[in-house]
Amino acid sequence: MRSLKVLAVCAIALMVTGCSCRTNTSDANIGSGDGGPLKDIHFAFDSYKIDATAKGIVAANAEWLKANPGKTVQVEGHTDERGTAEYNMVLGSNRARAAADALRAEGIDASSLSTVSYGEELPVDPRHNEEAWAKNRRAHFKVN
Repeated sequence: MRSLKVLAVCAIALMVTGCSCRTNTSDANIGSGDGGPLKDIHFAFDSYKIDATAKGIVAANAEWLKANPGKTVQVEGHTDERGTAEYNMVLGSNRARAAADALRAEGIDASSLSTVSYGEELPVDPRHNEEAWAKNRRAHFKVN
């Protein structure tokens, strides 16, 4: 009987406190996604054009890389969920290449950069609305 009471108290405590492994998806992974030193850039729908805001972020990322020689960066291209998987892989690749080209234009050596496309496969925000899609249309800079 005593163990049943202990079990009931533990169950109630768990229900009240909730699971600590849950994240708030509205704030999770904003920015660089993994909390790294480089910030993500974002793109308009169905575009891989780097706008003025993104150019400023790329310039700041390049300054960090210049101050940290020897670091390499994998530029990841991401899309929102709209479009076919095949189309989004190509669009993600174009975004990654555009971001890498922008870093090269800022003086970063091409040998320290690689690109990969994840298309729609790794959304930073799993919701299905304009706000989430805007967050997911990005290039992420992963420092190695």
